[in-house]
Amino acid sequence: MKARKWGRIICTASAHSLVASPFKGAYVTAKHGLAGLTKTVALELATFGVTANCISPGYVWTPLVERQIPDTMKARNMTREQVINEVLLEAQPTKQFVTIEQVAALALYLCSDAAASITGANLPIDGGWTAQ
Repeated sequence: MKARKWGRIICTASAHSLVASPFKGAYVTAKHGLAGLTKTVALELATFGVTANCISPGYVWTPLVERQIPDTMKARNMTREQVINEVLLEAQPTKQFVTIEQVAALALYLCSDAAASITGANLPIDGGWTAQ
């Protein structure tokens, strides 16, 4: 990338790169670290036409998230709807899951020439979670 004088680095973190939650110390630490690494890389590569940014989604509707629901239902004695609304989407004011397509669209934008001056940013796509 340095030799070509162009490149795009996109790290995928989490809303937990911007805010903490109880009982998630290792996860929050890792995500904060990824955000810091992104900023460092952005500074190191700024004069080479290479950008480095971080996308920090809230809960994204994926097969992994869907598979977690039954265990959470059992562990907390909740219905599927309660797990979705009171656990997974509790911190997201929109009460909507982020979609894979929305995250992909943001990544594509960051790869475009229109985003050439965006570097070192940590962009939340979290339904307002980190606005609180």
